Amino acid sequence: MATERRKGERVTFERGFAAHMMGIDGTWRRSCIVEDISETGAKLVVEGSIEGINLKEFFLLLSSTGLAYRRCELSWVNGEQIGAGFLRPQDIKKKPARRGANPQIVEI
Repeated sequence: MATERRKGERVTFERGFAAHMMGIDGTWRRSCIVEDISETGAKLVVEGSIEGINLKEFFLLLSSTGLAYRRCELSWVNGEQIGAGFLRPQDIKKKPARRGANPQIVEI
């Protein structure tokens, strides 16, 4: 019997909730079904193959317009099911700025 590792209460959808996953860089998109969700993550069933796509971080699009979304990181994979952990803004690692990337202001 599996042990529950979630910190928050989960909401289970009887028939699932249709959503989409999209790569952070926008190079891939997959339809998925949200089976359950909590404050910290969700269990998804991915439609199509996940082989060859970068699942380290991705967006979970919860609306057709893309206005409701969460940034996620992969927690686990079990066949076509995956666990997605939601990233909070303070958890997202920012890339350091390149040297010389600051534009110089030139007055005319």
